[in-house]
Amino acid sequence: MVSLRTARLLLRPWRNEDIDAFAALSADPEVMEYLMPLPGWVARKRAHWEEHGFGQWVVEIPGEADFIGVVGLETVSYNAHFTPAVEVAWRLARAYWGRGYATEAARAALDYGFGELGLREIVALTVPANRRSRRVMERLGMTRSPEDDFDHPRLPEGPLRRHVLYRLGNPGAGLTNQQP
Repeated sequence: MVSLRTARLLLRPWRNEDIDAFAALSADPEVMEYLMPLPGWVARKRAHWEEHGFGQWVVEIPGEADFIGVVGLETVSYNAHFTPAVEVAWRLARAYWGRGYATEAARAALDYGFGELGLREIVALTVPANRRSRRVMERLGMTRSPEDDFDHPRLPEGPLRRHVLYRLGNPGAGLTNQQP
C-alpha cells in the first residue's frame, strides 16, 4: 500500500494499533452526527485496499499525532444514478477540525486518484445538513447539482437518508461528469 505526504500530513496504510484509535474516533457523537455506525468498518476498508489497490488511509501529523482520522478513496458499493463511481471521504477527530487537515488530505487523495489511478471523476456525498463536509467539498473544487441529490439506498428513512452529491472531473483529462 502506498503512503502519501502533504506539507503537514502523512496518509499511510492501516496498522493494527490504529483500530482502537478509530474506535475512539467513532465513539464521539459529534464526529458521528451525520454518519451511521457500521460494525466491521475497518475490516471492510482494509479489504477494499486488497481488492482495489486503493482505499482509506490513516492520517497522522508526523511528530505530533499518530492518528487524527482517515481520508481516502473507495468505490461506491451500491447502485445509484451516479454509479459506478469512486468517492473521496474523510473522518477526523474533533480536536483536528477547523485546521484545514481534511481539505489537505482529501486533495492528496484526489491527486492520487486522478494522477496515479487515472480516474475521470471522483464524487463526494453527505447529508444536506453537514455544512462542514460540504465546505470541504467546495474548497476542493467539487460542484453540486441539486438534481443529483438522492436517497441513500442503504439507509433507513430518517434525517440521514437524503444525500447531496458533489462531483469533480479529472482536470488533466479535460473530462467532467464522466464515470471512472
